[in-house]
Amino acid sequence: MKATIVKQVRRQRRKWRVRAQIRRTSALPRLSVFRSSKHISAQVIDDIKGTTLCSATTASKAMADVLKGKSKTDRAKHVGKELAQKALAAGVTSVVFDRGAARFHGRIKALADAAREAGLKF
Repeated sequence: MKATIVKQVRRQRRKWRVRAQIRRTSALPRLSVFRSSKHISAQVIDDIKGTTLCSATTASKAMADVLKGKSKTDRAKHVGKELAQKALAAGVTSVVFDRGAARFHGRIKALADAAREAGLKF
């Protein structure tokens, strides 16, 4: 196998392992985070019903003015705060954090800390 394919397979396996552990241990909604090189997005998902309860992303046009000129970490903090506000408005107070295949540091940690500060429990 080529190195790029091996890397993709390992990343996918990490993601499955994290999600399997989350689904095995909790019936709470899942806060799923996706991080690309430019943007970060997060959504609160009810796995039992199979629906997304709320979401926030740096790629939305509504947040473009607020996020202009900020670093990627500051953008992640803003997304975490925005998502927590939407989740609380939807009646969700506790979630399980799903980091996917990403490590819990940098932008992922900033988003999680901002969501906790805004009142979301996990």
